[in-house]
Amino acid sequence: MGLVCSTAQLACLCGSAACSFCCSQCPSCRNSTSTRIMYALLLLLGTIAACITLAPGLQNVLKKVPFCANSSSYVPSDVTLDCDSAVGYLAVYRICFILSLYFFLMSVIMIRVKSSHDPRAPIQNGFWAIKYLLIIGGMIGAFFIPEKSFGSTWMYFGMLGGFLFIIIQLILIVDFAHSWADAWVGNFEETESKGWYAALLGASFFNYVVSITGVVLLYVYYTHESTCALNKFFISFNLILCVITSIVSVLPTVQEHQPRSGLLQSSVVTLYVVYLTWSGISNSPDQQCNPGFLGIFAGNDAQNRVTFDKESIIGLIIWFSCVLYSSLRTASKSSKITMSENVLVQDNGAVEGRNPDAESGNDAKVWDNEEEKVAYNWSFFHLMFALATLYVMMTLTNWYKPNSSLDTLNANAASMWVKIISSWMCLTLYVWSLIAPAVFPNRDFS
Repeated sequence: MGLVCSTAQLACLCGSAACSFCCSQCPSCRNSTSTRIMYALLLLLGTIAACITLAPGLQNVLKKVPFCANSSSYVPSDVTLDCDSAVGYLAVYRICFILSLYFFLMSVIMIRVKSSHDPRAPIQNGFWAIKYLLIIGGMIGAFFIPEKSFGSTWMYFGMLGGFLFIIIQLILIVDFAHSWADAWVGNFEETESKGWYAALLGASFFNYVVSITGVVLLYVYYTHESTCALNKFFISFNLILCVITSIVSVLPTVQEHQPRSGLLQSSVVTLYVVYLTWSGISNSPDQQCNPGFLGIFAGNDAQNRVTFDKESIIGLIIWFSCVLYSSLRTASKSSKITMSENVLVQDNGAVEGRNPDAESGNDAKVWDNEEEKVAYNWSFFHLMFALATLYVMMTLTNWYKPNSSLDTLNANAASMWVKIISSWMCLTLYVWSLIAPAVFPNRDFS
């Protein structure tokens, strides 16, 4: 319903006639829900624009952009900017620079907004045409930013922001795993249907099979018998940790305090840790131990191209799923990020679909449910989207360091460690969610 309602808001960009027609066809919905989805759509459109710049057919066109055409006069002699290879990545950096700057600015503007009566509320919930024009104009202007050290400097901001978003993403994935298991175990306990029991076993088994398959492939393609000791350590160590985590999830003490804890959550976390391990060693500077996804199938010639490979696609799918999940989740779940009860979404006692204005004869479809208190922390919401933009920037560019040598185009030791450490943090966070009720029995962890 929120998506349909947001479509009506987007139609308002095209004029009053389109807005009136779409709104007349839409059910009523909360303004907070519609606004969040509109910002998620804005982020998605920005991501699509960044993806387009990586299309092979546009590389020749992008070589004519100002920062690339004038690179010889801007870049110091000890740094090489090869627009033939890196122009797509540098274009992504500029597009995401404007988008993240917009969300950071909105985060600052919306600090300490308490209700929709605040004068800043219309900036949050309206003026969509102006917002889109500002962002589009900013993206065009960003292509005139001289390269100099812009790319290499912005990369460090992107790496820090991407790492912070990975932490948020870890919390969301662990929370999703618990919510999924709670829902299915609850359905099984209520109905005692063997179908739900089979679904629990089937989903857990499938996740573990995919995880084991992934580990085997990592050993085959990213290690050699006498070399690649670091890759072997990462794969083996994370595999051992995943096994230990799965055992912990079914211990009697854990089951006593969390009866619905089980292998389904562990299988989801294990699958995500295997993905992070793959993503981490895919950024290893050791080219002998890092064939890259395309290098596995197309040989070493494809390894050092600017590409939008399967690793990036999987990363973007996980990223956007987390963005949507965080945009639509309830207050009880959002509190797990900042330990507060009004961070992202709060029901405020309102019923979805009830529009007080419509009940009084008004045709308004998007109704204000934040007159007394905001339904989510507007400033934190934009901060999270700014970090999400930086994460997608680093994902699209394979965590590429501008001005690095061409033989390490898709490699970055810092990003490798960011992802490997993130995998350890994911397991630590999940284990803590399992043992915390047993360690502190007098505290409420529901």
